[in-house]
Amino acid sequence: MKAFAQLFLSLDETNKTNEKVKVLKDYFMAVPDTDKMHMLALFTGRKPKRQINSTLVRNWAIEASNIPAWLFEESYHVVGDLAETMALLMPQTTESSSKTLTEWIAEINNLNNKTEDEKKEWLLSSWAMLDSQERFVFNKLLTGSFRVGVSQNLVIKALADISGLEAAVLTHRIMGSWMPETLQFAQLMEEQDASENISRPYPFFLAYPIQETSEKQKTPAEVGVALGNAADWQAEWKWDGIRAQMIKRGGEIFIWSRGEDLATEKFPELHPFLNALPDGTVIDGEILSFQHGLPMSFNVLQTRIGRKNLSKKILEESPVAVIAYDCLEYNGEDIRAKTQAERRVILEQLQAQTLYPEVFRLSALIKFNTWDELGDIRGQSRAMIAEGIMLKRKSAAYQVGRRRGDWWKWKIDPLSVDAVMIYAQKGHGRRADLYTDYTFAVWDGDKLVPFAKAYSGLTDAEINKVDYFVKRNTIEKFGPVRTVKPELVFEIGFEGINRSSRHKSGIALRFPRILRWRHDKPKEEADTLDSLKALLGDGTE
Repeated sequence: MKAFAQLFLSLDETNKTNEKVKVLKDYFMAVPDTDKMHMLALFTGRKPKRQINSTLVRNWAIEASNIPAWLFEESYHVVGDLAETMALLMPQTTESSSKTLTEWIAEINNLNNKTEDEKKEWLLSSWAMLDSQERFVFNKLLTGSFRVGVSQNLVIKALADISGLEAAVLTHRIMGSWMPETLQFAQLMEEQDASENISRPYPFFLAYPIQETSEKQKTPAEVGVALGNAADWQAEWKWDGIRAQMIKRGGEIFIWSRGEDLATEKFPELHPFLNALPDGTVIDGEILSFQHGLPMSFNVLQTRIGRKNLSKKILEESPVAVIAYDCLEYNGEDIRAKTQAERRVILEQLQAQTLYPEVFRLSALIKFNTWDELGDIRGQSRAMIAEGIMLKRKSAAYQVGRRRGDWWKWKIDPLSVDAVMIYAQKGHGRRADLYTDYTFAVWDGDKLVPFAKAYSGLTDAEINKVDYFVKRNTIEKFGPVRTVKPELVFEIGFEGINRSSRHKSGIALRFPRILRWRHDKPKEEADTLDSLKALLGDGTE
């Protein structure tokens, strides 16, 4: 654990890519192979299951800290992170532990067989033998809140440097359903065919945004200057669904989401078309709810995400289909090196042969001759239930991760309203002492009704000014939340809007964020709930 805690600290202390890679390489060279695999699992989102209720952990931490509960809670509100608060408040220990990361995770995993008293005894004993930094990382693992500010690409680069293997091969190998207890580091490093696991998906190729923010919208002419001849590109709608790879290998079918979740059983409607595919086929596409031949909003698809059991009612109200836009494997051959145009021909052949055209749909190519013409078509995105346009170079190979140059997403401007900030809460990490998380409201008659939360979009200087305002204009306190004087107006952008019975306002926004601080607007000129409902587009407002 000492080595892993030092790794976490060293990575947190630098923003330089080369230094992060060096820290990762040093760790791989210094620890046992089992620790290497557990570190890889943690850095790729495979966290140990939480075995102790968070309330119990908090109560036992208060006991170990020997302070009043109110003081612990106040400290937590200032620090903003439970794992860090517990690590800071506990007394310094004179003991130490030589247990490895593997041994600690094994003990955490074995807690499900223990009684509450046994769990408490184990946890208090564990805290007593760890220093502050070790406790912090240990607490993160214990509570299921472990996060690290290092991309998977940097971990892969470090592994590639010490192994001599290609980064793409390693990326492929660590995808899929492996666990650190079953996959050995030596297996990962072997010179072998990376596709021996028939369920394993390929790393996803991700598009780069043409404009980074809504403040820097590109005109069609500017897009043309950046991308060149329009004839070199194919255009498709950018769909708002679940990005997935659908695999048919060895007579079995698998559906993987972009988050590396195996989702085969969540979409039974797709099984017939997948079973009918030729063996050795991998398709990349978007899963959307479809009804009467038309895509439905992401909010409809969301009703079945995370549900353990799909009722007949859910399947009827949110039937799904695949909009396929790429073929990565055909007849058992990895065809990612072929051009976009060549892969498109193969995909079209597969779709033409299907017995399930309502479920296996092609992402239609948009016909255009000039960038101005495509710009006009892009304006129809919302009518298509799309987020904008995807641009793909016809000569491009299918690459790994987000790469600038061959795949671009040209999203439409967000919807927006002017709203009043009414609540504020402190952030986390380096912003734990600043009010950075805000709740916004619009007018419903003479009352302000909350409708969205947002915490991104302001500069550091603006955040400091808002924080100054909150601390001097707090009306009430509810735990970590402050009710503030309703004066500040902000423009809130969002990708979509739907009705919601779970919210007081009756609506829910998709991807709300702050576009700008409206210094020029008094609170009385903020938008109304009726103006928001008018954006629903269902004719009821």
